[in-house]
Amino acid sequence: MTTRALTTIGFDADDTLWQNEQYYRLTEAHFTRLLADFAEGPKISERLLEAEKRNLRHYGFGIKGFTLSMIETAIEITEGKVPASVIAKILDTGRDLLSHPVETMPHAHETLEALAGKYLLVMITKGDLFDQERKLAQSGLGDFFDAVEIVSDKTAVTYRRIFAKVGDGPERAMMVGNSLKSDIVPAIAAGSYGVFVPHELTWVLEHVDEPTEAPRFRRIGHLGELRELIDRLA
Repeated sequence: MTTRALTTIGFDADDTLWQNEQYYRLTEAHFTRLLADFAEGPKISERLLEAEKRNLRHYGFGIKGFTLSMIETAIEITEGKVPASVIAKILDTGRDLLSHPVETMPHAHETLEALAGKYLLVMITKGDLFDQERKLAQSGLGDFFDAVEIVSDKTAVTYRRIFAKVGDGPERAMMVGNSLKSDIVPAIAAGSYGVFVPHELTWVLEHVDEPTEAPRFRRIGHLGELRELIDRLA
């Protein structure tokens, strides 16, 4: 049985390994322009966020749910008078998101390459199954991972289950990600290290306070600093 303090490292995908939120922001800006004759941009964005919150339990996280929330918002904003041409354009923007080229984050490739083989690496991400599989394949990072888990939500129970299945349990695991709410806080609650890698754009529904008092909380500026952090912990 291994006695290493750290054997397993989990990585979030969107905005940790590759860019994601910036494309949603651009799509939302385009969406507000489509409805500019019916309401002002901030009001449209507010109603869209409300629709996303309502629909998470129905559609989950990902582009398909976002597209349906845009359509629902368009119907609400226009009081059912949204032109069919606008609905068609919303569907087009959703399809564009689902086929957008993958842009990996700085230091992602070399960091995974250096850690692969030394630790069990597992990608743990929310979102649409087909879309996340597509992005992983296009990213060129797939071969570095020992396991890939695409989940409906991230909770302490989720991390305990995955780290027990893939590694030696959450106490010997680390979760790396840009979302305090999904990646860091629940991983720490499960008993793992939580390494926060801030991204300049993070969805508002993923915002919570940093757990600075937690002994297993760490923060780094970018993925290039992860190896040094792991060496210090080891």
